[in-house]
Amino acid sequence: MESSDSLYDSDSTIFSPDGRLFQVEYARETIKKGVTTIALKFQKGVLFTTYKENNSKIVENDSNSKIINLSENILCTFIGLSADARHLIDYAIDEIIINAFTYDEKIAIKNLVQNICNYKHAFTMFNGIRPFGVALFIGGLDETGIRLFATEPSGSFLEYIAICEGENSDKINKYLEKNYKQTVNLNKAIKIIFELIQKTTKKKIDASNFEIAVIEKDKPFYKFQNKEIQKILK
Repeated sequence: MESSDSLYDSDSTIFSPDGRLFQVEYARETIKKGVTTIALKFQKGVLFTTYKENNSKIVENDSNSKIINLSENILCTFIGLSADARHLIDYAIDEIIINAFTYDEKIAIKNLVQNICNYKHAFTMFNGIRPFGVALFIGGLDETGIRLFATEPSGSFLEYIAICEGENSDKINKYLEKNYKQTVNLNKAIKIIFELIQKTTKKKIDASNFEIAVIEKDKPFYKFQNKEIQKILK
């Protein structure tokens, strides 16, 4: 006999009797299985880090980059389905270009996130389409200060001081909630991330496992090289 839940999980527009949208929840499960991704506000900017275990020796790490520079002042990374993320990233870049062309100014980061989430939300409202199986972290600096947002498959979003998604995110978020303070400098923020990753993985971490990028006040987007990451790890 078919379970009652299965009657409501074939379409993202159908609520179950207890108020759940199962397709949105399934999309959230995809994110939980993604690579460990941490974003932090620190003293002078935002720091994005992904931790990817090297499962294949024949895959070039650089071909699987997960941190994208959307503009000179905005960073983005994703957790979940890469193809879904590419579509949303292209949409975000278009929004940045349209805003610059229309208003001759940089888009406010919160406005960009709102536009992306309105688009994501639309994919939970119509038959024949599915929610995006991806969460985005979007952060940077604008006229309002240092901003960091995380988006959900449902189209909702929140602003954070620190956030983790992907594998072991529950453990890492618990630590960040209790201990992390935005007043730390960049080097300290990176070391905190290394310590958290090492505590939550059984394998020895290496510089090749990490992708790290930062945007600071009065400094352009910067992505750390393997040699720099290895030096900090020592």
